[in-house]
Parts: sequence; structure tokens; C-alpha cells
Amino acid sequence: MGFLRQKPIGEYVVDFYCTHRKLVIELDGDNHFDSEKAVKKDLVREGILRGGEYYLRILRFSNFDVMNNFEGVCFEIEMWFRENRV
Repeated sequence: MGFLRQKPIGEYVVDFYCTHRKLVIELDGDNHFDSEKAVKKDLVREGILRGGEYYLRILRFSNFDVMNNFEGVCFEIEMWFRENRV
């Protein structure tokens, strides 16, 4: 089980994708939080990826969290895998 980086899914490209668990991990820069338009765009995108033909699970982290709390981000991902064993 591994991750694909910059995986095209439909009209979108996700940062990391685990095919086995149908898990998307998104790393978001400041531009994803700066404007109401960007937030809405992310919500629409997430809705499409979660529903319809894809039914993906999505974990989202800010670049700030990755740079300043990398261990915490890794722990949260690890906990997700433990809680979602198949």
C-alpha cells in the first residue's frame, strides 16, 4: 500500500492518493484560506471527490502545520489508518 503524488482524479489533481484506502491527503497553502471564493471552491471540489463516482476520504492539512508540526500531521494520518482498517 503506497501513495501516488499529484494524482489526477477526474478534473482535479490531488496532492497524495492511496488507492488501496481511497484516501486523499491535501496540503493547502495560505491561498486556500485567504478568500471566501477559495474556500467555496475547495468545498465544491471536496464534495465531488467525496461523492458521486469517487467516494474518496479526504484529510486536509495546511502547509503551516506540515512545516511546524510534521510529527503531529504524521500522527494524525497514522491514527486515521488505525481507525479505518479494512
